[in-house]
Amino acid sequence: MKQVYLQYENGPRAIATLAEHDAPKTVEAIWAALEKPATMDTLHAIYAGPEVMGALPESHQTFDPLAIPDENQQVNFAPGDLIWYYQKPGQMGGLAFEMWEIGIFYGRGGRVFGPLGFLPVNIWATITEGLEDFAAESEKIRWDGMKRLEIGRL
Repeated sequence: MKQVYLQYENGPRAIATLAEHDAPKTVEAIWAALEKPATMDTLHAIYAGPEVMGALPESHQTFDPLAIPDENQQVNFAPGDLIWYYQKPGQMGGLAFEMWEIGIFYGRGGRVFGPLGFLPVNIWATITEGLEDFAAESEKIRWDGMKRLEIGRL
């Protein structure tokens, strides 16, 4: 059973178990990308409800994002779900930038809903330890702003 840790700078740590059977290609790609821990700035989602999200750092973009198939997809999420979403340049309402998103849902009522409507994304892991403290810290991002997060293999 593969697991990763998620730890806010000067904050709580959570453990997530990877969805190896439900999202094998997504897990394989992200696990390989996390050969070394990744640190990213996380923001609170605008449309998705209780979600924080960060961009996988360029140094960790070690796979072809277009090779990741649709697997274990949802538009509504449970607390603790970790998602993978890739946005090609120009894909979302003409936005010119590329996005390699790791999203973390920390509460109920989460959904991926952007400017173009509901968006199915891959669930690649679920927080199995430390969700309560991690969720409390995640909620603060909505009001206090960006927070650094490290994700790494266990």
